[in-house]
Amino acid sequence: MPATTLLNSESGLNRRSFLRVSATAAGGLIVSLYLDSSLLAQAPPAKTYPPDAFVQIQPDGKIVIQVNRLEFGQGVQTSLPMLLADEMDADWADVIAQLAPAADVYKDPVFGIQMVGGSGSIAHSFQQYRELGAKTRAMLIAAAAQQWNVSAVECRTEASVVYGPGRRSAKYGELADAAAHAIVPQNVPLKKASEFKLIGKDTRRLDSRPKCDGSQKFGLDLDLPGMKVALVAHPPIFGGVPKSVDGKAARSVAGVMDVFEIPTISKGTAVAIVADKFWTAKQARDRLAVDWDFSHVEPADTEQLRAKYKALAQTPGNVAVTRGDLSVLDGISASSRIDAEYEFPYLAHSPMEPLNTTIRFDGDHAEVWVGSQFQTFDQMAIAETLGLKPEQVTFHTEMAGGGFGRRATPDSHVQREAATIAKRFKGIPVKLIWTREDDVQGGYYRPMFAHRVEIGVGSDGMPLAWKHVIVGQSIVAGTPFAPMLIKNGVDETVVEGAADNPYAIPNFSVTAHQPAPSVPVLWWRSVGHTHTAYVMETLVDELATRAETDPIAYRRKLLKPDEKKIRGVLDLLDEKGAAWRNHLPEGHAAGVACHECFGTNVACAVDVSIENNRPRIHRATVALDCGIAVNPLTIESQFQAGMSFGLSQLMANGAITFKKGYAQQNNFDGYTPPYIVDTPVAVDVHIVPSTEPPSGCGEPPVPVISPAVVNALFRLTGKRYRTLPLVSL
Repeated sequence: MPATTLLNSESGLNRRSFLRVSATAAGGLIVSLYLDSSLLAQAPPAKTYPPDAFVQIQPDGKIVIQVNRLEFGQGVQTSLPMLLADEMDADWADVIAQLAPAADVYKDPVFGIQMVGGSGSIAHSFQQYRELGAKTRAMLIAAAAQQWNVSAVECRTEASVVYGPGRRSAKYGELADAAAHAIVPQNVPLKKASEFKLIGKDTRRLDSRPKCDGSQKFGLDLDLPGMKVALVAHPPIFGGVPKSVDGKAARSVAGVMDVFEIPTISKGTAVAIVADKFWTAKQARDRLAVDWDFSHVEPADTEQLRAKYKALAQTPGNVAVTRGDLSVLDGISASSRIDAEYEFPYLAHSPMEPLNTTIRFDGDHAEVWVGSQFQTFDQMAIAETLGLKPEQVTFHTEMAGGGFGRRATPDSHVQREAATIAKRFKGIPVKLIWTREDDVQGGYYRPMFAHRVEIGVGSDGMPLAWKHVIVGQSIVAGTPFAPMLIKNGVDETVVEGAADNPYAIPNFSVTAHQPAPSVPVLWWRSVGHTHTAYVMETLVDELATRAETDPIAYRRKLLKPDEKKIRGVLDLLDEKGAAWRNHLPEGHAAGVACHECFGTNVACAVDVSIENNRPRIHRATVALDCGIAVNPLTIESQFQAGMSFGLSQLMANGAITFKKGYAQQNNFDGYTPPYIVDTPVAVDVHIVPSTEPPSGCGEPPVPVISPAVVNALFRLTGKRYRTLPLVSL
């Protein structure tokens, strides 16, 4: 809706923030805040943004808050509005959250692009949304004070009402239009933690009811008038191209509009089918006759890669970190050494909602509907494919059914395919769907890894030297993130959690080899920490066992002196889990692990037995320090669900394997996620009280559960589990 800009450079704003206020034609107040990215490294200077809004106060008092992220289960559609509403003194019952479209004003204040990733949503927008709320509140007070001809300091706010002297009061909805014309304050005080009314309180999610009653619509549910559905037959080996395509049988299916070839991002060629319905397109694709050419590609083979990775792990790679003198290992006897080799397979993401993108292209404009983690990249990719400028692409952020990193693709391959297809059907909306089989067989995956670790143990039972080699593909090579994340030939996402571990090991090194098979790879929830935490925490547990020391006490002793937060979560875990850890039934064992990632420290203990030759997790106790807990209820849910997801790599069928280039799994029958029986019967989540700025909570639960479980299994079986998945015990 058109709006009038009421501020200019003389309004007294400093270069840290840019605030725009506008009055809508229907009345109401819209406020948007942009944190100046010129203060951030490698970010462009501040610029004027269109009057897109973060806050709209409607005449009826409803407060619509735009969420500058994708909501796909992590809870930002509630937690971010909580920040703004608390500082605004809004009545939470009046708050409505909406997912913001793609626009410069909604870019992450730290990353400089609109995205969800790195568990940074709350951490990066904590100050941003609070300032928005505080400034909106100040403008509402100013409007009321002007109407009543009183001083603003004589007014106060509570539950979407401004109160003034003489028992005056006005609801926010009544003041919204006037507030839109108020001067924007340059600086506003933010609440002290003791003054919070929403932040830090258990708050039910705004999207819970529609998700439970089925009224919540996701990108896959979108149904536009005249919409067509597209499926793509991708090369069964990455990079393949068709020698010939016989689409006669496919075209004969009633409802099929077209069959044609399109390029793939892997420099191959695929075949697109556009039809009136999904099932029509599926039947047509099944009837395609394609003779594929793979002569120019090197097909991936798991067994061959395993042998190659194992050989590379025997030699030092590029240095990620080194300290002390590793030559001390040469003088340590075999009885005082641990030599360990680990293997981790490719992993699929398998979000519940299959990938999809809907585009309507009108020649000089496009409209897009997609549940995207990378709105900025996807909008640019669609514009480039269609020959448009990004501002000519209206980008709607749709609710998504999970992602785990899969919807954050720097190459925007799904969106590029959708745009290529839509380009042939001007004026007709086309929804591209990647089926479960398409995604499981067509990538992208958590990379395959091999680790080799040599540890020399001192007479006191503590590690004297630790030599660590990691072999695996780079996730960011060839992407816009490479200049920031690849140093000395090492992708930081490959070694994170190992190179920066919290333990005081005097002679220590981590090096990495980064081969580049033809398999497309992508971050998987918690990225490198998925495998590095497993290696670190199982080996530390092995050291504790050799030292005949309680695993929590051993970790406390091994920590660097300044690692106060992880020491704090270990203490809290010990306090909350001691009762059951010390009184386990026969046939049960406890396992412990701790880890820090994305600024959050986590410690976990599990009670495990063996049933039907599989681990049965009877209980998990988790302690975490994430700074201020904006919504403890959401954090509890994230940790309960995140640990269940983290068990994926232990499942017997939890691996993607390749034979002569072909993925050997194509759906949940071959690539099996954890079922309810595989997950903890009960999960106790304990949060360290804090008033420090918040850190991430979406990914930190994932790394700790698997090492904790196998550490418990060791106590039951006497075996160390260094190859995943757990095919047998």
